[in-house]
Amino acid sequence: MSVVLAALTSDPNLLRCELHRLSSQVLLQGEPRSNAVGVGAYAQDEVLLRRFASDGELSLDSLAPPHESEALLFHGGRLPVGLSLEDNTQPFRARRWLFAHQGAINGFAQLRATLMDSLPEHLQRQVRGATDSELLFALFLRHLRDVGRTDDPRLEASLAGHLLADTAREVAKAGVDAGITRTSTLNLVATNGSLLVACRFGEEPLFYTRLEGSAECELCGVTPGTPETQPAVGAHRRRRTVVVASHVKRTAGWVELVQGTTLAVGPDLQVKHLTGV
Repeated sequence: MSVVLAALTSDPNLLRCELHRLSSQVLLQGEPRSNAVGVGAYAQDEVLLRRFASDGELSLDSLAPPHESEALLFHGGRLPVGLSLEDNTQPFRARRWLFAHQGAINGFAQLRATLMDSLPEHLQRQVRGATDSELLFALFLRHLRDVGRTDDPRLEASLAGHLLADTAREVAKAGVDAGITRTSTLNLVATNGSLLVACRFGEEPLFYTRLEGSAECELCGVTPGTPETQPAVGAHRRRRTVVVASHVKRTAGWVELVQGTTLAVGPDLQVKHLTGV
C-alpha cells in the first residue's frame, strides 16, 4: 500500500523543523516498497513539485523543502514497469492544488470511461497518466469548478472537505452501479497551501496529529537553556502544525479517522471532522 504524509503549519519558516520532529513517528515506506516518490510544497506564489525514483531509505529531512512553505504533501508508491514517472507519480498538481490518493479504485478498468465522460474537456485533457489517482484528482477539480471555487483563496476548509468526500462517494457509487462488489480504498488528501483536507473511505487507516509549540529544536539549536531574548525561542513556542499520515510507527498521540470521515483544517489550524455530508 502506498504512503501519504501531509502537513500544514502556522510558521512557513519552521516547516523543516516540524518535519524533523516527525522523524521518529512516521514511516515513509510501505509494503510493497515504493519505487516512485513525489513531494510538493509552496514557495510564495509558486507550487514546487519533485518526483523521483526511490531505491532506498527515505528521510523527512531530505524531503523538506529548502525554502519556507506553509504546507507539504508527500506520496510514495509503486508504479508498474512501463509507466512514466513524470506522468504517474503522486502528488498531482493543478494550479495551487496538490492531491494524493492512497488505495485503489476496484474495477477501475471498467469504470474509467464512465468517470472520464463526467469530466469537462479541459479536465479530460489534464489526465495525462494511466492511474486511477490522477482521475480522482480531476473529479475533485470538477467538484471545485462546479461551485466556482477552484482558485478562490478564501475557500472554506469545510467546503473543500465536503467536495473531497463527494469525490470519494461519487466513485463508490459508480462502482455499485456497475455491479462491482469489492469496496474501493479511497483515502484522499488535498491542499492549496492555505487549507488541508483528507478523507478516509475504505479499510486502510488514516491518522492525524497536532504538533504544539515547543522551546526545543535540534535543527535550530534551540534548547531549554536558550535565552528567551532569542527570536527563535518565541517562534518555536508559537508554532503549530497539523499532520496527516497513513503510516505511523506508534499510534500514541495520533487520532485514527473513522471510515467515512473527512478532516478539514483551515488557515487557523482548527481541526474539524465532517461526517455524513
